[in-house]
Amino acid sequence: MREGSREAHVLVIPFPAQGHMIPLLDLTRKLATNPTLTITLLTTAGNHHLLSPLLSSHPSIRPLLLPFPPPLPPPGVENVKDMPHLIRPIIFSLSHLHHPLLAWFRSHPNPPTFIISDMFLGWTQTLASHLGIRRLVFSPSAAFTFSTMHFLWNHYPKPSNGLLTFHTLPNSPTFPWCQVSPLFRTFAAGDPDTHNFRDWYLANFASWGLIVNSFADLERPYLDFLRKELGHDRVWAVGPLLPEDVKDRGGSSSVSVDDVVSWLDKMEDRKVVYVCFGSQATLSEDQKEAIASGLVKSGVNFVWSIKEYQNEEAFHGKGLLIRGWAPQLLILRHPAVGAFLTHCGWNSALEALAAGVPMLAWPMTADQFAGAALLVDDLKVAKRVCEGENTVPDSDLLARVLAESLSGDAVEITNRALKLKTAALDAVRDGGSSHRDLQCVVERLLSPLESD
Repeated sequence: MREGSREAHVLVIPFPAQGHMIPLLDLTRKLATNPTLTITLLTTAGNHHLLSPLLSSHPSIRPLLLPFPPPLPPPGVENVKDMPHLIRPIIFSLSHLHHPLLAWFRSHPNPPTFIISDMFLGWTQTLASHLGIRRLVFSPSAAFTFSTMHFLWNHYPKPSNGLLTFHTLPNSPTFPWCQVSPLFRTFAAGDPDTHNFRDWYLANFASWGLIVNSFADLERPYLDFLRKELGHDRVWAVGPLLPEDVKDRGGSSSVSVDDVVSWLDKMEDRKVVYVCFGSQATLSEDQKEAIASGLVKSGVNFVWSIKEYQNEEAFHGKGLLIRGWAPQLLILRHPAVGAFLTHCGWNSALEALAAGVPMLAWPMTADQFAGAALLVDDLKVAKRVCEGENTVPDSDLLARVLAESLSGDAVEITNRALKLKTAALDAVRDGGSSHRDLQCVVERLLSPLESD
């Protein structure tokens, strides 16, 4: 049967980590609004509950439930949030889904004609090649970050005096070697696992297309760089990918959403700092105490999302502690919030940009250093306050930065953040750059393979 005569059917394969899965599910939700697309969404038993909100609101999406493949992490661990240091074993375990998926495709009466999969799942490019179909790689990270990975895995650079310059990228950014992707820094010649990972990342660059959770006015130089380096124009920026309802990403919490809103409603506009380091970071006791001391000394009002902290009475009513899930989008969009102390995970950064909230950057690991560089050096909507997952900040310095972030000295950075908010919202509106790119993705998915 000619490819063009098939029903358009897409297999979506997320990587089971919050920062990867959430934006790809948001993209899937947008794709599902097109009735001419059939979508199958791959999951495992330990992650299936995370799909429930999407599947209940879009029953046309068909889940494909496969057993989490061996070699297994500890029993019950199928998501990076449960054990962040196991990201590498989870990547390698998931590669063993190749053969079960191959069998599923070959037995399906109307198998997918495209695969959209996370950038940590480069082995799906080989699967797509075996099946004679096309794969689009999804980057939950910035185009800048994806560009740095392209440079690393294609050039295998070595540091000089502890620094690495990405000389082919716009503006030739330089990073300390310790801030370069740990998945690259741990590459070892002769080690089959790291060679596999290298091959999978190179397969990302050989994929038919690239979808990035970003928008043109934010990262135009790096999107253009990727089009040039990949040798085609099938690079689409469709972000910021956010849920339609700010409460969609719910979870268990020590404070109800209504109580959070009630607390914020009592505050003056742009006089609250929001503090959150994402779902994977685990702060040491020294780090918690330094942050708490900095917050108290600063005199600012704050909302602090933290896994565990016992000394809440020390805040004298100036702060609201949220243990567990925090309604981050709702908090950032509240007029009382004027700054965001963040690890610079790309989802958090985009949520802050879409809310017009400037950031205080404390990148800790992985692509967070690249995200911080983009936000601080290129876009100038963030200020560095600390770096590294083990660093304990000076509480006096932190207090000063926190206070300044809500003062008259923050006018310029706030104005830049508000301009990017307008650009972000314009990008996803009908006719905006991200809206057009998403329409283009759908049109290419529906078009016959012979058209390219």
